[in-house]
Amino acid sequence: MSRSCPSMGTRAAVLAAVSVALLSAACSSGGSSDSSTTKAPSAPTSKIPPAKKDPAAAGLVPAAIASSGRLTFAMDASYPPNEFLAPGSSTIIGMDADLGTAIAQTLGLTSVQKNVTFDAIIPGLQANKYDVGLSSFTDTPAREQVVDFVNYFNAGEAFYVKAGAKKSFTAEDSLCGHSVAVEAGTIQESESKDASAACTKHGKAAVKVLSFSDQNSVNLAVSSGRAEVGYADSPVVGYVVEQSGGTFEQSGPVFNQASYGVALPKGTTMTQAVQAAIKSLIANGTYGAIMKKWGTGADAVNISGVTINGAGS
Repeated sequence: MSRSCPSMGTRAAVLAAVSVALLSAACSSGGSSDSSTTKAPSAPTSKIPPAKKDPAAAGLVPAAIASSGRLTFAMDASYPPNEFLAPGSSTIIGMDADLGTAIAQTLGLTSVQKNVTFDAIIPGLQANKYDVGLSSFTDTPAREQVVDFVNYFNAGEAFYVKAGAKKSFTAEDSLCGHSVAVEAGTIQESESKDASAACTKHGKAAVKVLSFSDQNSVNLAVSSGRAEVGYADSPVVGYVVEQSGGTFEQSGPVFNQASYGVALPKGTTMTQAVQAAIKSLIANGTYGAIMKKWGTGADAVNISGVTINGAGS
């Protein structure tokens, strides 16, 4: 998460059909107890047909996972439209949730999706608590040191502010002397801290970086005025702005294009299995149907874009 990164460009209008209570969660990780009222949440009604098993891809699944019949995904379900909780439910929905289900089906497995705080996902993979991390991870060289990635999507980063804000934020160096809300463990958190160091190095005021455990708390920090600006992946910023009922507006353009990757433990053949599954889903149209459902088709990849450890490519 970047949960970060890549460039959303122009987003499809399908997101207009989706709504969620973006501001309802209480802040954590130093958050505020303020609350906010939003419109009743809803979700797209279209269904993705079950994906067919691909025997060649399924043959790459490690024996222990194949014998269990289950593929356990870790997701931080606070990042719509990519992964979030269905209204009034503990069920994870979103682009990544649908993709995870389809990957498991392609491999002849049942998808089990766990809601996990974002910064606990990679440690959980390392401890073998989960098989796969599918939660808007930006593939970076640093992360490739501890997990492997299968790239499956492109996105960017963007800022958002309360509607009518006088200050415009266009890049990290525009944060000097201002407060920014980010989700803990994301690229945006590390980039904001790096920006603060660069600000002070050049004689400017530091950035006040406010980190929260989930995206809802980030939204609340901005809406309550605790933070001047929110910073997240461009698909998420677009969704937050669109569903806020005029509370938020994007500030500046999308920047820092990069790839999302499915995260897996280092060295497992499950990486090749997931890569083969995603390529199969692109070929049979399931991947495209998922992107269309969630309005994320502008940043979809083709089969050649489904690479392993492709940071910077």
